[in-house]
Amino acid sequence: MNKIILAILFAGFGAQLVKLIIYWFKHKKLTWHDLVVTGGMPSSHSAFVVSLATIIYLVEGTTAAFAISLVFAMVVIRDAFGVRRSVGNEGKQIEKLLKLNKIKSKFHYAMGHTPKQVLVGSIIGFVIAFGVYFFL
Repeated sequence: MNKIILAILFAGFGAQLVKLIIYWFKHKKLTWHDLVVTGGMPSSHSAFVVSLATIIYLVEGTTAAFAISLVFAMVVIRDAFGVRRSVGNEGKQIEKLLKLNKIKSKFHYAMGHTPKQVLVGSIIGFVIAFGVYFFL
């Protein structure tokens, strides 16, 4: 199978598996929602895009595809701990206001990532891309 596809699948699903294991130890239970939850340690978004850029570089070198994947990775990573984190913090504040004013609502917001969560996800993506390239 294509090493690029394998690397991104292993990295993304591997990071999500690590996230589930952390949730299990933290809460001693799992729900279906935990399979697709956004935010948390580690960032699977970061793992996906870093593995993509890394494996393309390893397989193809400094091609246009690598340049595109690198820019894509930078945008996704910046969004993960920048914009999405800010929106998540605003969501928390709106939720507090709703509770304070006793307004019942099915309000939902998604948290972004801390820089540490993004770093760990990026490391997972990088390591998995190297593993796929050199061992598969």
